[in-house]
Amino acid sequence: MPQLLTRPAFWLAAYLVLMNLVTFWVYGADKRRARRGRWRVPERTLFLLPLLGGSIGALAGMRVFHHKTRHWYFRWGIPAIFLLQLAACGAVWYLSR
Repeated sequence: MPQLLTRPAFWLAAYLVLMNLVTFWVYGADKRRARRGRWRVPERTLFLLPLLGGSIGALAGMRVFHHKTRHWYFRWGIPAIFLLQLAACGAVWYLSR
């Protein structure tokens, strides 16, 4: 285990898991607040979290909570962010071989 903690891939994976969990939670919290008529999470934040690595959590949150699915910029933007991140990961993997 101590050897695992020195690997950058471990920390990247831990960061991505955390970001996706946080993003999923924020999407759910914003949906609850919308239903109750309370203060909302700004849309800028709902886009920033996927850009910082939480795109899978955002996609899952949109699907599970049916949140932001009517806005075209979320319907198309979040999957586009995910595909760009996937392409970047593929490029890094390919170039590091």
